[in-house]
Amino acid sequence: MSVRPDFSRYLVEPPDSEAWGIAVTGCGRQTCKAGSSYPPAGHPSDHLFSWESGRVLGACQIVLISEGRGLFESRATGLVEVEAGTALVVLPGVWHRYAPDPKTGWTEHWIELRGPSARALFKKGVLGSGRPLAPLERARELEELMERIESRMSASAAAFDPEAAALGLQALALVVERPRDRTSERAITSLVARAEQRLADSVDMPPAIPGLARELGVAYSYFRREFKRHTGLAPYQYVRRLRLEKARRLIGGSSESLQSISEQLGFASPFHLSSAFKKQYGQSPDHWRRHRG
Repeated sequence: MSVRPDFSRYLVEPPDSEAWGIAVTGCGRQTCKAGSSYPPAGHPSDHLFSWESGRVLGACQIVLISEGRGLFESRATGLVEVEAGTALVVLPGVWHRYAPDPKTGWTEHWIELRGPSARALFKKGVLGSGRPLAPLERARELEELMERIESRMSASAAAFDPEAAALGLQALALVVERPRDRTSERAITSLVARAEQRLADSVDMPPAIPGLARELGVAYSYFRREFKRHTGLAPYQYVRRLRLEKARRLIGGSSESLQSISEQLGFASPFHLSSAFKKQYGQSPDHWRRHRG
């Protein structure tokens, strides 16, 4: 097992978390040897627990078990076994308990996250109390992120560290990522890339999306779902974004009228182009043209 010394640090949620969206308010690592008592002493009273009583936290924690094995329990999961390479995702307000197997012990790394981004992910169900265990294909990558956070927080007295916050968000992304068949994922990525290129090449007269799906050899509902998963936009939103980006280039780099540009890019009228442009970029086409330099 790891011979690195145990470490922990706890902070209150700083005001900066509102502006940045997230903050790391605690982190640590500890190695619990086979047969040793758990949890060890040295943690704040609101973080301590016993196996008999469990605990409820006021923040989100990610606990990576990098070596050994043990048990985890929450009301949503019941009692389940935990193997090395598994992250425990502990949400605020959720009763839980965990402990290493006395025969093996374990090594754990953990970070605590607070802020509006973490709360929004919980509210939207991206982080759900029913799926607190995340077996990771990229467990070593998560461990390295946590070690970088530990290093920064052990070396700085600051209450908020933007880089640690960014690393915490990366760690969260690894935990919520769901493993997929790599061959299948490569095929989907290739399909979406072909669709993006096809749409970019025909921005003036883009194909109908159901027809594009047929052209690519997949069902429309499947194509629409996977395209949005990869790009963050539904296909029709993606086409609209391409049109607006081209409109902005034409408005800023030519003397063409809005009437001509709207007709070229398939907008119903200059008014519709102007309205969509202002909604997307926060200023009218005329203002953009006058102040582009």
